[in-house]
Amino acid sequence: MNEKNIRLVTAESVRAGHPDKFCDQVADAILDAHLRQDPNARVAVEVFATAGKIIVGGEVTSKATVSYDKIVAGVINRIGYTMSDLCGDSHGLLELEVCFHEQSPDISAAVDKTELGAGETLGAGDQGIMVGYATNETEEYLPLPVVLAHRICKRLDELKPENPWMGADGKAQVTVAYENDVPVAVTAVVVSLQHNAEIDHKGIRRFIGKEVLGKVLPRELLKEDTRILINPSGKFALGGPAADTGLTGRKLAVDQYGPVAHIGGGALSGKDPTKVDRSGAYAARWVAKNIVAAGMAKRCEVQIAYAIGKSEPVSVMVDTFGTGVISDSRIEAAVKAVFDLTPAGIIRDLKLNRPIYSKLACYGHFGRTELELPWEKINRKYELLSAALKQSVRQ
Repeated sequence: MNEKNIRLVTAESVRAGHPDKFCDQVADAILDAHLRQDPNARVAVEVFATAGKIIVGGEVTSKATVSYDKIVAGVINRIGYTMSDLCGDSHGLLELEVCFHEQSPDISAAVDKTELGAGETLGAGDQGIMVGYATNETEEYLPLPVVLAHRICKRLDELKPENPWMGADGKAQVTVAYENDVPVAVTAVVVSLQHNAEIDHKGIRRFIGKEVLGKVLPRELLKEDTRILINPSGKFALGGPAADTGLTGRKLAVDQYGPVAHIGGGALSGKDPTKVDRSGAYAARWVAKNIVAAGMAKRCEVQIAYAIGKSEPVSVMVDTFGTGVISDSRIEAAVKAVFDLTPAGIIRDLKLNRPIYSKLACYGHFGRTELELPWEKINRKYELLSAALKQSVRQ
């Protein structure tokens, strides 16, 4: 490798039992429970989890009847937390506090607006800047370090039921070397895995090397000097909220594109699709992926900004980082001609008023090839090319 042209990119992922991800899963499970009964429910959930206590709260306006304690218990069971993970010892007591009130009438009025002469429409539930990104370097249209970190964590969670010595908590980090923007090597891998006292460090390292890294990392990118760090801090017996307090919305880079793309102002989990933090982020990804799939650029970032109560974005920006085959301004014009980026248009086209969110709370909201996510569909590339061609003819 020519060191002058080498660029290192690192991304991380966390397991389902990471305390922050536990909170995201509870928030999205609550959202799904409301949408299952009331597709027009307004939901904004925050979750806080620490040793011995979980607080669930926020704003909900819904016709649904939801059992919050059953939802929390269901997520705990699915993750496989022990009482030690939740309370610090096996005989601890877990307290659940529920604090919900209805959505602010001012926000509700801003969202439920009717513009004169335009028919029924939805205003954005808040101001915000949403970012979407896509690259052609992987089949997931995501940066390779992001893909590999998610694969490691997902594989660890898949192995947990058959390996009782494994705890629920953990995380992974992958560093990839790029030469002229092409991945050429995995230079470092860090895995932290919660465990019990029945297995020693050598056993953990051997297990992860064979059953995890050997299964999910591309062998051609592993080099003799690739650094593999397994539980670098040593013992990792206590995990979950008892070890580290969890909170919704604290893993934005994990949920999205790692450090490669900009991150908008809002988190995703726990929010119904009238919140453009969520729906706008999905739309921006949809746009960016179709741009790259159309061959208009090798990689692309799309930024969409909204004002509360207004349906049309206040700005749409495309940046192809110099990889575009036409100018970014022409791609922007094509995007505006092809995509309806109003909240109502996004919700309609991506069918977002459905209980589809619980599965997104782990391993990222994008590039999930095992799920049929509407914002991952490549279904507007020909329209984009046609719109760009029309722009060229006019000019």
